[in-house]
Amino acid sequence: MTRGNIKQLVATWTSQGLKKRTILNILTPLREAFNHAIDDGVASANPVAKVGMIVKGCQVTSAHIDPLSSEEVQALLATARERFSLLYPLLLCAVRTGMREGELIGLCWEDIDLNGSFIEVRHNVVRRQETNIKTHKIRRIDLSPQLGAALTTLKETRQLEFSMKGQALPEWIFLTPHGHRITPEVLRKGFYACREKAGLRRVRFHDLRHTFASLLIQQGANVKYIQSQLGHSSISITLDVYSHLFEGDHRHQVHRLDDVTEQTDSADLKTPESAPQTHPRIEGSKWEKLEHDEIREKLPVGGVTERPNVPVLKTGDLARGPRVQISPPPP
Repeated sequence: MTRGNIKQLVATWTSQGLKKRTILNILTPLREAFNHAIDDGVASANPVAKVGMIVKGCQVTSAHIDPLSSEEVQALLATARERFSLLYPLLLCAVRTGMREGELIGLCWEDIDLNGSFIEVRHNVVRRQETNIKTHKIRRIDLSPQLGAALTTLKETRQLEFSMKGQALPEWIFLTPHGHRITPEVLRKGFYACREKAGLRRVRFHDLRHTFASLLIQQGANVKYIQSQLGHSSISITLDVYSHLFEGDHRHQVHRLDDVTEQTDSADLKTPESAPQTHPRIEGSKWEKLEHDEIREKLPVGGVTERPNVPVLKTGDLARGPRVQISPPPP
């Protein structure tokens, strides 16, 4: 096998639509095999050396996502609650937290703070082996009230079941019917069965993670908050995957700027700083007439005097008569 053969394979895989990451996952073990062969003296050169240079020219395609709508999520959870009760807490956790499949499988009771209403993602299970989480950073995810109540009920039920058996509560949250940590095969088989019973289209389990993100976007969540909840290492990853969900007609936001400016300019023209500010009133209204009658009833004798050279209060009938000044009552 020569380096030319490897490049031809990469070109074939690229034309078939394989992603760059998938090709790297195939070539990396092959590279290690050639390294061992060189150490044993079986091979003299490694045609897969510098595998990154081989796949450098591969076209990176954007990830295809197919999130469920809020109505489809309700249908999925309702079916799981009725027919797949063991799987219901897991599916609810998937659509309410956006956790990856391996993170859900590796979730432990010690990772959940039911009083503080949050989850700390610490574990990840890949190919049944516990590994570090993808970003190598512990992240905190907020618990919705519905998910918090479901996990509380699940923990109480588990404690009762295992105490009756004389066994300690397992550290893992999501278990198989036999009480072992759930596996990817069992998880996906149950999800596909639940999906078919709910009458939904053929979506992957990983699309539940995209569903969580899309529902947050529909509710106007900040993109930085979405990034922290999903555990993306960079906000650019969040925007690259979900940018099309943010698209829309935003011209009304520019129109709002014009409206605010026009209102400000109009207000400045109507009420310049040098103009006297008059007391707002509605002429001829019954409220003004009642107010005028009350003032006349409360004035003491001699309380109204004629003073032509001072500001006056002109209301109701007095507006048609001589200019008058309302004097304060005597002490």
